[in-house]
Amino acid sequence: MTRSEATAWAGAACYVLTVALLVGAAPRASGAVHGVGALLAVSLLAGVVRHRPRTALGLALLGAVAVVAGPPGSGEQGGTAAYQGQFLSCLAVDLVLGYVVATCARRTWIPAAAVSGAVQLLLVAVFTHGDGLAVNALIAFLALAACGMAGLLSRERREHATALRAREVAEAVTAERLRIARDLHDMVAHSIGVVAIQAGVGSRVIETQPAQARAALRAIEATSRETLSGLRRTLVSLRRSDRTAPSSQRSRLAPSPGLADVEQLTAAPAAAGVRVEVCRTGGGRPVPADVELSVYRIVQEALTNVARHAGAEHCKVVIDHGDEELSVEIVDDGRGATASNAGHGFGILGMRERLGLLGGRLSVGPRPEGGFRVAARLPLPLPTGAGGEGR
Repeated sequence: MTRSEATAWAGAACYVLTVALLVGAAPRASGAVHGVGALLAVSLLAGVVRHRPRTALGLALLGAVAVVAGPPGSGEQGGTAAYQGQFLSCLAVDLVLGYVVATCARRTWIPAAAVSGAVQLLLVAVFTHGDGLAVNALIAFLALAACGMAGLLSRERREHATALRAREVAEAVTAERLRIARDLHDMVAHSIGVVAIQAGVGSRVIETQPAQARAALRAIEATSRETLSGLRRTLVSLRRSDRTAPSSQRSRLAPSPGLADVEQLTAAPAAAGVRVEVCRTGGGRPVPADVELSVYRIVQEALTNVARHAGAEHCKVVIDHGDEELSVEIVDDGRGATASNAGHGFGILGMRERLGLLGGRLSVGPRPEGGFRVAARLPLPLPTGAGGEGR
């Protein structure tokens, strides 16, 4: 037996002793005194209610019967004090019944409510005389119904809160899966694009330019190793929670790429013969990490599409640090319509999802003068203390 269970049964014993004292030690006290004592004594059953609610209800019923019928001359007592004693004793039972309704299954609380109601109505019928019989029976029924409804409302509220928490967990899991899918797509698609381009270059020059072929093979090896490392980090993060992982393990995870790494993305288009120009404008105010990662992934996906589908010779990436937003534009001089058709896959969808989470806007499509354009705008949070500068 655990300590809480021992405490609960000790409380039950104290309740029985208290009821015995009310009945035996003060037999001539008024019914109101007995009723108040029974109502206060039922608090001793709090521990039993949590562990054995049906047992607690049975003890409360026995206590109510003893308090109402036990004192000598109870059958002859009358008046307002006797009625108050009956009501308070029955109210103590109703409070326990409300907890039973709130916490127990329907197959438990329906019979419990029926038995409790029958016992209370029997007490009212036996120990109430005259014109007060109907009134007391009605009051006892209303008190029982009120406590039962309070228990039902508490049950529904708890079940609703549980359902909301379950839905929030499901939505969080779905959002995390979408985030992981976007990251894997951006990382793998870019890496496979680099591998395909380098493999094509190597196969074309392997006979005539062995040195360039070896360079292509080294690029394939480096890209493959980097991709495998990224996949391994992703799988490790999926296998354990980042909060519970030891700090030594978390420190080995590479930081997320950002704006400083955009120039590294020009290798794949350059290997395909596309000259990429990266321009930065604006003040360069600090940018949140999630915004930097989104811009990096957007540029990565756009340059991968340029290298694989556009057939372009020149591509320009413009990153503008504004006061209120960060904008990025990727334009090329390739086959705009073909690139557009190729871009309506998971890559463009991933871009829209990333920007949607950050409140940004995306514009993609062929340019009237030829080529293809990808433009994104992401709002930046206000700097700390900006609200007070104008005062």
